[in-house]
Amino acid sequence: MDFGTEKTALNAKIVTTIGNPNTGKSTLFNRLTGLRQQVSNFPGVTVEYAKGRLALEEFDLQLIDVPGTYSLTAQSPDEIVAVDVLQGAVPEIPLPDAVIIVIDSTNLRRNLFLCTQVLEAGIPAVIALNMTDSLPALGIEINYPTLEEILGIPLIPVSASTGDGIADLKTALVNTLRKPTPNRDLAICPDIDKAIEQLLSLFAKHQVSSIEMRRAFIDKDGLADERLSGRLGEPYSQLRDELRSGLGKGRSISAIEARDRYSWINAALKKVQSVKNPNKNKAVEILDRVLNHPLIGSLIFVLTMGAVFQAVFAWASPLIELINLGVAALSQISSDYLGDGLISSFVSNGLISGVGSVIVFLPQILILFIFIIILEDTGYISRAAFLMDRVMRGMGLSGQAFIPMLSSFACAVPGIMGTRIMADRHDRLATILAAPFMTCSARLPVYSLLIGTFIPNTHIFGGFIYLQGLTLLFLYLLGIVGGGITALIVSLLFWKRKKSTFLLEMPPYRLPKLSNVAIKLYGRAVVFLKRAGTIIFSVAVLVWVLASFPMGNGTKTEMPPSISQSYLGQMSKAVHPLFAPLGWDWKVTASVIASFPAREVVIAALATIYAVDLSSDGKATPLSEKIKNAMHENGTKVYTIPMVLGLLVFYALCLQCMATVAVIRKETETWRWPIISWVYMTSLGYGGAFLVYQVGTAMALAT
Repeated sequence: MDFGTEKTALNAKIVTTIGNPNTGKSTLFNRLTGLRQQVSNFPGVTVEYAKGRLALEEFDLQLIDVPGTYSLTAQSPDEIVAVDVLQGAVPEIPLPDAVIIVIDSTNLRRNLFLCTQVLEAGIPAVIALNMTDSLPALGIEINYPTLEEILGIPLIPVSASTGDGIADLKTALVNTLRKPTPNRDLAICPDIDKAIEQLLSLFAKHQVSSIEMRRAFIDKDGLADERLSGRLGEPYSQLRDELRSGLGKGRSISAIEARDRYSWINAALKKVQSVKNPNKNKAVEILDRVLNHPLIGSLIFVLTMGAVFQAVFAWASPLIELINLGVAALSQISSDYLGDGLISSFVSNGLISGVGSVIVFLPQILILFIFIIILEDTGYISRAAFLMDRVMRGMGLSGQAFIPMLSSFACAVPGIMGTRIMADRHDRLATILAAPFMTCSARLPVYSLLIGTFIPNTHIFGGFIYLQGLTLLFLYLLGIVGGGITALIVSLLFWKRKKSTFLLEMPPYRLPKLSNVAIKLYGRAVVFLKRAGTIIFSVAVLVWVLASFPMGNGTKTEMPPSISQSYLGQMSKAVHPLFAPLGWDWKVTASVIASFPAREVVIAALATIYAVDLSSDGKATPLSEKIKNAMHENGTKVYTIPMVLGLLVFYALCLQCMATVAVIRKETETWRWPIISWVYMTSLGYGGAFLVYQVGTAMALAT
């Protein structure tokens, strides 16, 4: 049975998982479906959802995992499709037979807001009360039977991360599908309910769902309101406005809903939840006040990130040396075994030197991600997001932009896709164009090679800070500034955009689980190694071919008499005058151009070029030693400090990632913005490198 088609058998059922962001909804979905899942776009939009299959008793279930949302007030693309799925308004996706509402048990008050809204939709539901394994450490006790009785539907305590309670959840889901019953009328907003019933009865022939009518009536000028006004015309609009005016008496209906819903939730929590360790909560409040303080919190954030960058170099150095020795030894062994000739050069210089030169930086990337994963799992990242909200708005960005921007430090692709949580399209565009400036993991190998080779590892400020770590921090800050200025420019161009709100939930502080850290770290390593085995491998081979041909003396086994006479040398020298003002020679020019599909390819390209170059010493020496000794044709050094700093600035500002260009095209649905972004960032990179090299060289000559 294909996903997204109509049901073809009585036992084929559609089940949707819904919940707030960061409730473990995706973890639960993965636990239920295992490997029987895939990610797709909703028909007609770029918002992704996961779909999977699950066989339970006599049922063949299709699970649809919609994007996380805090309420059914649909504004962003993510929220819109979540609501549309619940009311069967998404083409090719049938109305759900049941809903699994995923709730974070450590934050019932916030999560019950969405839960009660979903229950009012009338779809049979089961509650998965997740993260119950965290309750004892927080001193929280929940009376599960009483909460289940109040809500009127099955409530199953689970831990998606450990698998506890999953079997009971499956049993409850089967029972709900066998005997679907209407959800209990919770009577949370009785006055609003009466108005909605009146509208439904008067426009019954139009077959408007109760959830659509409810959202249209409550959320003035929202998407549902606009849709129904267009479908039902003036009679509906006139009656709706009369009912709103009579009920609201000057207040918005959405404010009345929030008041009534939270009053109901607060009353329910008094019956079902107790906190046994209030002192622990006081400690958390004190810690939050410190971390969220504008001055102290900002200082802690900068010091934390500075410590991370110090560790990237200090801890990784021994491992890098070890991998370097291994790559050099493997290259030498293959050269000795295969002898001289084309095949030996291909294996030693093209494959081992090219790909190995990038893999050598895996320790630094993993160390960086270890810190990021730990900061995420402890709950600190959310505090940093709250702290940076004011800064983001100063850049012309919505506070919602912080999470996508933060994701871009790993890779701009998921960061750009993460802008789907933003309702205003101008805010989305500003964030999309700013995200590629964030220092992604692909830049780190380039930074590591150049900083580790040319920036002295000296202590400054009384030995507290390493100059290498400070340089890396500067490059990260340069990317942030570049993104901020870009967002501000876009903001000024679209100064009439709507004001947006930033809703962010503070998760409880948790000790990171070693198993979770290891799983996430393994995933990062696999992604990096896949790039090394595909894109980097392909470019290294291409560079080797261009650097090794045409053959010398018309034979089939001899290399070109000089790499400068190869196809690569000839092509690079043709465009080299354009990059000569940056202090680059033709080898650097060739490597940088080769790296436009993916930034880290520059290392593989450099390693291959220097390995093939017959004018070098021919020894299997590390790439860092080869570039240290690289010379221009006039006998001067290629890699001077001004040139290296300019090259670092170029990579900090330039858009060298075809995957990022492609996802900008996908999210903006036009080629205009990716082309503008590529030209703009490449021009900034070139201009920055030119300025740093020319000014730095002039200063060096003056002294």
